[in-house]
Amino acid sequence: MLIIKFTMAMLWKFMRVAKYSKTALSSKVKIRGVPTHSRHSSSKSVPSDFGASAPCSNTLELLGKSYPQDDYSNVTEKILSKVGKNLHNRKHHPLWLIKEQVKEHFYKHYLGRRGTPLFSVYDGLSPVVTVQQNFDSLLIPQNHASRRKEDNYYLNRDHMLRAHTSAHQWDLIHSGLDAFLAVGDVYRRDTIDSTHYPVFHQMEGVRLFSCHELFSSIKDGEGLQLFEQGHRTAHKQECHTMEAVRLVEFNLKQVLTKLMTHIFGDGLQVRWVDCYFPFTHPSFEMEINFQGEWMEVLGCGVMEQQLVNSAGAQDKIGWAFGLGLERLAMILYDIPDIRLFWSEDERFLKQFIGPHIWQKVKFQPLSRYPPLINDISFWLPSETYSQNDFYDLVRTIGGDLIEKVVLLDEFAHPNASLCSLRFITCKPQAGAEETCDTEIS
Repeated sequence: MLIIKFTMAMLWKFMRVAKYSKTALSSKVKIRGVPTHSRHSSSKSVPSDFGASAPCSNTLELLGKSYPQDDYSNVTEKILSKVGKNLHNRKHHPLWLIKEQVKEHFYKHYLGRRGTPLFSVYDGLSPVVTVQQNFDSLLIPQNHASRRKEDNYYLNRDHMLRAHTSAHQWDLIHSGLDAFLAVGDVYRRDTIDSTHYPVFHQMEGVRLFSCHELFSSIKDGEGLQLFEQGHRTAHKQECHTMEAVRLVEFNLKQVLTKLMTHIFGDGLQVRWVDCYFPFTHPSFEMEINFQGEWMEVLGCGVMEQQLVNSAGAQDKIGWAFGLGLERLAMILYDIPDIRLFWSEDERFLKQFIGPHIWQKVKFQPLSRYPPLINDISFWLPSETYSQNDFYDLVRTIGGDLIEKVVLLDEFAHPNASLCSLRFITCKPQAGAEETCDTEIS
């Protein structure tokens, strides 16, 4: 039976804990080190003695580095405990299987002049990035909603846990790469249900083309150019020629269609939906028809030339895409709950051990217990409040046993500046057979 009693004092305490002004992190939280990058191969996690701890009230130690805390610091101990788990590098884990399938496809079908893989793979990059890497390098405006403290995990005003693997685009291009895949865990504050989790895993893909590479296969293409001084439209950027954009877009969609067909099988129906991303234009979302249902599986587009230029590749044009490993694994293996990827239950993990990465697997449910519903209401603290603050509190206390949290009602006191919220919580998580008796007061 899960019993949770919230008082306003407890919520205020949580707000202080989130800023690490009172509570030191547990020394039991162990963080793995970050391996060096490898070209044309997947890197593996290397054990490290580095931990996550706060030796004093205003400093956080993470992955061997110290980060001073300030008014933007909001990462919780629960989230820090996930740093370094690197599920995507854990052999036979379903996320590892998806990563390896994508990697094998790119290695096999896209080769360089010497017959070596064209795309480099980076799956051990540190999840701690600067705000400049996560937002500024991607041309995300200062007032963009995606920067909000309520939606991200900040170590301080200058450093954060990456919200997307796109945070590494600029650095990898600047290092001289023009074709790469970057894989890693990303962190976003989010709601509590079976399809959302504050930590998930993404794969970023980037391909740049020189004028010769793009037009060499086109008959009479010697006179075609990548750039012009024109106007931005819904179909192109002001500096790109229409011929260049059409070829880049065609190549992008062809590559991704082949990838999804390789994963889900021949005869797969695909459609493209126009959308907006600050770092690509034009931009698209890819949807696939799987078992009679249309599902969005990734976002992509022609890279903003300003980003490419600032990284030192002024003479090239390119595309980028980003996909969620959990999204693909949930569809492919019929996994109903995103939290199952963090399970240590052997009954879950053994289902994905096979002789090869392409073995067909259909997840078999583990739990036989029905959900348990709890009704919770509380007055809001007088300071600034975000629903994600409450979700972080629930995760800190109840962990992944809390299956879903839903806002039912809001009440504003007519004679006082007070407001209360009413939520329901639901547990247990599918696959968990233990019970949790927890009381907060």
